[in-house]
Amino acid sequence: MIFRRRAPLTAALPAAAALVATSACAPTIGVAAAPGAADPECASVVLALPDDLAEDLPRVDTNSQATAAWGAPGAAVTLRCGVEPPGPSAQCQSVESANGTTVDWIVATDDEGTWSFTTYGRDPAVEVVVPPAVMEDHTSSFVIDLAGAVSLVEAERTCQ
Repeated sequence: MIFRRRAPLTAALPAAAALVATSACAPTIGVAAAPGAADPECASVVLALPDDLAEDLPRVDTNSQATAAWGAPGAAVTLRCGVEPPGPSAQCQSVESANGTTVDWIVATDDEGTWSFTTYGRDPAVEVVVPPAVMEDHTSSFVIDLAGAVSLVEAERTCQ
């Protein structure tokens, strides 16, 4: 019978501790889940979202189902799938991506400079919120980067 000497368990402990320490540093953005977050189509949308927006906003973890965020805490673009689909609006804009996918968005801004984009004609709807800190250095054109994911929810209506 051949016995092999095994490395002591204590050799693995520093590596495990380093992994835990590294993952503990990753930010988690608090994003409230939308009422329809459990819709199966939201899972498809979230899984198809890009890892980066505008080339310099990396995707970070969120704390709720059917949500995503890019950027840093306090200045992150957030996305929620499963929001109430909006009705027709004069603020409806069609945005076409490079591959020809078109997504209609209801665009709004508040008094503090926060922009919101909510898909129009899709149920469940997707809402993207862009804080003023992001708009200082970016345009809102990165919503084009979301077209592939949000178009997984079939459009039932379009902007008129």
